[in-house]
Amino acid sequence: MGFPKRQPRPWLLLSVLICVQPGLSLATELIPYRPQITGWDLEGKVTATTFSLAQPRCVFDELADTADTIWLVVAFSNASSGFQNPQTLAEIPASPHLLSDGYYMTMPLFLDHLPCEDPEGGNGGVPVLRVGNDVSCSQQPYCNDPLPSPGPYSVKFLLMDAHGSPKAETQWSDPIALQQGKAPGSIDTWPGRRSGCMIVISSILSSLAGLLLLAFLAASTMRFSSLWWPEEVPEQLRIGSFMGKRYTTHHIPPSEAATLPVGCEPSLEPLPSLSP
Repeated sequence: MGFPKRQPRPWLLLSVLICVQPGLSLATELIPYRPQITGWDLEGKVTATTFSLAQPRCVFDELADTADTIWLVVAFSNASSGFQNPQTLAEIPASPHLLSDGYYMTMPLFLDHLPCEDPEGGNGGVPVLRVGNDVSCSQQPYCNDPLPSPGPYSVKFLLMDAHGSPKAETQWSDPIALQQGKAPGSIDTWPGRRSGCMIVISSILSSLAGLLLLAFLAASTMRFSSLWWPEEVPEQLRIGSFMGKRYTTHHIPPSEAATLPVGCEPSLEPLPSLSP
């Protein structure tokens, strides 16, 4: 499917002469397009280290050739005025220059990466450029590293030919500030700020936790109490004691012992010795 035909745009005839070196100047088209945060309903369009831009679809289609490259220039807002368009590929600043110079260039795209068709008619992907999204590309040139500070940042798109000479550029975006986390001391933890439902739920959960703890302690006490305090042994089973109603001597059965005549009870005296 080809690109739709467009009418010539009058503003593309305007150009800005930029002094590059003494005695040398190049004409760079200034396109009245201002990059901005994507309008798609997405979560995390702006985070602590990234932000998502709308893709510049159909912005360079009448100026770019197939070999041209569209670059994204990222700069601190207070350093954007000091950025000079590079004139060769060797002059393109990489991401480490952000902290030293205040700007860098990243995410080179070709024109076929930015078709004019409605993205919903294609593969259904969301057409955004996520700045700072590459976490592990520090060893590659022109990395899209996570942004190191909240900013604010300003960005623009720069069209360069195959030799690295600029051909056209957009306007700088409005300042873009990243999300910032709150300091622990600034978080309000006073219970009065909480809703009534939250207080009731917290109270019920605390009470249940206390009851469960008490039940656990009671069960543990009953389980191990026998180890701490042994049960009382009945007196009849104590070692060294004996209880009985009758004592029968020797081997005389109880029935015979009861019928012996008086005076014939078994003698308890010792038997005479048989030794001489």
